[in-house]
Amino acid sequence: MMHSATLITAVVSVVGLCGVLIWRIREGRTRVTAKKLLFPPIGMATGFSMFIVPAFRVPLLWGVAAFLIGALVLAYPLLITSSLRRDGDAIMMKRSGAFFAVVIVLAAIRYFARGFFDSYLTLEQTGGLFFVLAFGMIVRWRVYLYRLYRSLVSTPALAGESPLEETGS
Repeated sequence: MMHSATLITAVVSVVGLCGVLIWRIREGRTRVTAKKLLFPPIGMATGFSMFIVPAFRVPLLWGVAAFLIGALVLAYPLLITSSLRRDGDAIMMKRSGAFFAVVIVLAAIRYFARGFFDSYLTLEQTGGLFFVLAFGMIVRWRVYLYRLYRSLVSTPALAGESPLEETGS
């Protein structure tokens, strides 16, 4: 039986990371749509409701800093390892071979930084700050992909290709 909170946290983090990697692999095999790009951050935004509970609250400046670090620093590796490409009448995700390594390194940075912040903040405050950090990262990455998507959709298809269609799937 596991008694160590650190060990339990590490195991849960690895299981979560594996889940994210599997989801990204499956997601990469289907066509990209505007809804698939924009709905995850919109759905994730509901997580801000955690700040209704006083235990999760942090100073506004800390939240802004976490968002900016996520959006400006941690999103950058995702931006340079992700792109979209036209595949016939579909837009598909194109990831470099380094994409999954970037996701693993980002998860490791967050895991080890969490240990540092847990010594200064409550568990709830640390969780709230890392949520805001992840939200900044995801929003910037998804907006970048959405702009690429809109550019590909507005570009005429080559001769012999069927025109792109906006689908809700």
